[in-house]
Amino acid sequence: MTAVLFTCAGQRVDIVGAFRRAGALTVAADVNPLAPALYHADVQALVPRIDDDEYVPALRELVERHGVELIVPLTDLDQVTLAGAREQLGALVLLPDAEIVERLGDKYLAHLLFEERGIASPPTWLPTGVPDDAEFPLLVKARSGFGSRHIYRAADRAQLGFFLGYTPVDSIVQACLAGEEFSIDVFCDLDGRCLNAIPRTMIESKGGESIKGMTIRDDRLIELARDVAEKLQLVGPANVQCFREADGSHFLTDINTRFGGGFPLPLAAGGQYPELALALARGERPEPRLGDFREGVVMTRFFSDLSLTENGDGTLKPLAPAE
Repeated sequence: MTAVLFTCAGQRVDIVGAFRRAGALTVAADVNPLAPALYHADVQALVPRIDDDEYVPALRELVERHGVELIVPLTDLDQVTLAGAREQLGALVLLPDAEIVERLGDKYLAHLLFEERGIASPPTWLPTGVPDDAEFPLLVKARSGFGSRHIYRAADRAQLGFFLGYTPVDSIVQACLAGEEFSIDVFCDLDGRCLNAIPRTMIESKGGESIKGMTIRDDRLIELARDVAEKLQLVGPANVQCFREADGSHFLTDINTRFGGGFPLPLAAGGQYPELALALARGERPEPRLGDFREGVVMTRFFSDLSLTENGDGTLKPLAPAE
């Protein structure tokens, strides 16, 4: 049984559960004892904060204690740390090279990276570099972060100045695209080969996370995602976000080097991404299976809950139905 360590487990019950059903021994780690995903794993572990010097040693101790072979980050928060410390951790870290992770985590550096690799990206500037002839509306977006926080739409130069002064975070300015937005969930092997790419519509999102969507069989989107993933040498899961404009052109806006918020949809469509991840951990080299998924699968997400009670040793445990 392959042991998998999930960092920043948080609320990602869906991912931990999927790996458990795929046959993994699941080890979930988080700083918060109320993180729900902890209690859906075989092993729960509380670890220091990401910015603590003891964070990486704490993960290494979990790797050694539980024979962990694969480390899967579940948020963007610790990806740069994990990618830079992979030699210290003693297990396969399911992330691309540290430079790619760091650049994709910074929306301006990501834009420059896309341009360097021949990937179409909407015009993007630092706040002091917006040209006089830039066409409005423009978006003011947080330079780093996640969850679509601190995004503002400026209709003219006056609003642009206001939002740049109003936002509390470092920002970029980006052209506002008018086309349809898509997400493509990809999975790549350790050599950067794209093993599968599953496009989905963005029917509805909340806080930057997809809560309703549908898988679609769109060969152009599949090929776009494969091309992007292999140009960037992605490793493991990634979520590619793009717009298709009226003339049929595509512009990439973001890539998250992790399982996306809409993970249940490619899972339900037969992507088998947990099984592919476990195969990589075992040293196998699965063959690409582009297009091998079910189209027309619709996802609609909902809130759930977990009740806990004291365990007698200062920890918590799920409340049994009869209690």
